[in-house]
Amino acid sequence: MTATAQPKLAMRPFLPTDVPLLAEIFRASIEELTSEDYSDTQREAWAAVAEDQAAFGARMASQLTLLGTVGGAPVGFASLKEPDQIDMLYVHPAAIGRGVGAMLIDALEKLAAARGAKRLTAEVSDSAHDFFKKRGFVPQQRNTVERSGEWLANTTMAKTLVAKEAAP
Repeated sequence: MTATAQPKLAMRPFLPTDVPLLAEIFRASIEELTSEDYSDTQREAWAAVAEDQAAFGARMASQLTLLGTVGGAPVGFASLKEPDQIDMLYVHPAAIGRGVGAMLIDALEKLAAARGAKRLTAEVSDSAHDFFKKRGFVPQQRNTVERSGEWLANTTMAKTLVAKEAAP
């Protein structure tokens, strides 16, 4: 019997040099994980957001952006836009089911609570709805957003954050 070591799951902050790889993770996640919920043209319009890498990088740099890594290699990222709003959460299709998304969302919840947020919201794609629901997020309203002439549906979801009690 031999044991196989699993590459270590870890997290680190965003660096400007990460932009090209994160743009690829963003595109791959949209292209491969959302085909049941969005048309080809909708997915192309959504993924086009990463074509302007300078703007994509500036967006992540202006937020609290964390990277999930496996064996030291970035495989996902998440960002907190406001103290109480998740802007992005994307995991490469090859890393789905390894706990990367859960690790990132847990970290954002803790950071938001530490910054005084009472609840956390996110504009959640139809494809990610169940992921957020399993983590205690509740649907608030349906939305449509325009991307390059295409309309995409999503849902605003929210989770009440539990404040950590101070030690006696």
